[in-house]
Amino acid sequence: MRARKSTIPSQTIDAVEQHVRRLCWRYADKLQFHGWHHVSFVRAKAAGFADHNGADRTVVEVAALVHDVNYIVLRNSPAAAGRDLRMDILRECGVEEDVGRWVDDIIDEAEMATRGRHISLEAQALSDADTLFKALPVTPVVLAHRYLRENGLSLRELAHKIVGEQRDVHDSGYYFYNPKAAENYSRWALANLQLWQCIKEAVDDPTVVELLDAVHAVDATDFEVEPAAS
Repeated sequence: MRARKSTIPSQTIDAVEQHVRRLCWRYADKLQFHGWHHVSFVRAKAAGFADHNGADRTVVEVAALVHDVNYIVLRNSPAAAGRDLRMDILRECGVEEDVGRWVDDIIDEAEMATRGRHISLEAQALSDADTLFKALPVTPVVLAHRYLRENGLSLRELAHKIVGEQRDVHDSGYYFYNPKAAENYSRWALANLQLWQCIKEAVDDPTVVELLDAVHAVDATDFEVEPAAS
């Protein structure tokens, strides 16, 4: 665990917020899932988790604000793809260089696809907030089609991605790091994973594919599915 602490002034956090908000509105067509609605939710929840686990709240807030700028740079990309843009934003808003690198490290640590059991308190707070957004019962209903459009994925690809990245983490017991978050939201997380496991199985059924092809004729973007393997 990283022991260092750094307090980022409130006016600097405000500057980062304003900069990211402008980018989210400027690139709203690109950020249908990872837009300001996502950023503001993760920022609010991450700040609360930071207060609870003793992390540096100011650093966590800034990390939450810039954690998904990679989707502006390259669709369906890892957090590292946004590093240059992220560092430019932080530098322009007055975040000290070493703190900016710390923020970038936290974002890398917290990424779902690669995170481990023992990450920093700041990364835990950010990860729990971002993971909660994924586990919300409303996300697959209201937002999953936006993720497909934003990232150019088929339903099959998204199901494989979610199950592949999240199942082992969930089963290993650190889907959420914060005990209170685990207590409150693990039921949602499990239901979400079970849903996507069922979707993963369903899109390999030829009859289901025929159904989705019919829907595809109405709205190809929302339910693009590759043909099932014979």
